Amino acid sequence: MLASAAALAGCVPSPTAAPLAAPPEPVTAPRDEPALRPTLPPPPELVSPVRLGLPPAIAQGGVALGTAPSGTVRLTLDGAPVPLAPDGRFLVAADRDATGALTLTAALPGARTLTATLPLTQRAWRLERLDRVAKVPVPDADFARRRPAELRQIAAARAVGADSVGWRQRFRWPVTGRISGLFGAQRIYRGEPGSYHGGVDVARGEGTPVVAPADGVVTLAADPPFTLEGRLLILDHGAGLTSAFLHLSRIDVKVGQHVRQGDPIGLVGRTGRASGPHLHWAMTWRGARIDPQPVAGAMPAG
Repeated sequence: MLASAAALAGCVPSPTAAPLAAPPEPVTAPRDEPALRPTLPPPPELVSPVRLGLPPAIAQGGVALGTAPSGTVRLTLDGAPVPLAPDGRFLVAADRDATGALTLTAALPGARTLTATLPLTQRAWRLERLDRVAKVPVPDADFARRRPAELRQIAAARAVGADSVGWRQRFRWPVTGRISGLFGAQRIYRGEPGSYHGGVDVARGEGTPVVAPADGVVTLAADPPFTLEGRLLILDHGAGLTSAFLHLSRIDVKVGQHVRQGDPIGLVGRTGRASGPHLHWAMTWRGARIDPQPVAGAMPAG
């Protein structure tokens, strides 16, 4: 108590200056007792992304698979938890608009941490400037009434967190054909940017079968169609990774159904806001929008 009072009193100048006291003698532990030391956690060990099985960098809209160090009890990406498989495998992704670098931190026993910085490489997105065209007009009353409920269903479907291992597989194209729309492409209307394209479009005739690009669990099968997406199907591949298939003419699976890679899930259509028959394939990882094209690789012939 006296020591606290003296410390507080020292904030107020005294009318008469007192002589400086000699510094106190250092306190030492008795010879038969070890000296006391503060129990502070060790500083994080900075490691290369390669140490986590990751590539040297990740592109905007890209994904990367890694392996956490043995004994990792918790893995975070920029402070947010990352799902970790029992064997230590994990997946991370970078949003289309991500900048800078991603920071991964692995918490280990004994308050140890390993931190890796995964640099981001920027991509040159396709921009189309329409200086004589105004942005899309304000939605009508029916759209404004229906849209909030649709968005809630989409958000809930992407947040299910299904127990699937599809995220570990090599993805395949759900349908083959001419790529008619690129991920990340954006139109600029009289200097005002519109929403960027959140998936890849594959043009095929109405009724063409669509298959699961990887194992997953159906978390949304929107029928009747949604206002924009039409008949919409969402698959949860596990580890926070989801696929959405838009504008389907028919959905052939039900919510809760487990599908295997290559299983038929629906038919190409033009429901919702679509100018012609095509499949719009969109992918997300825990809110980050991903480009499906590099995930699936080169489009097979035919």
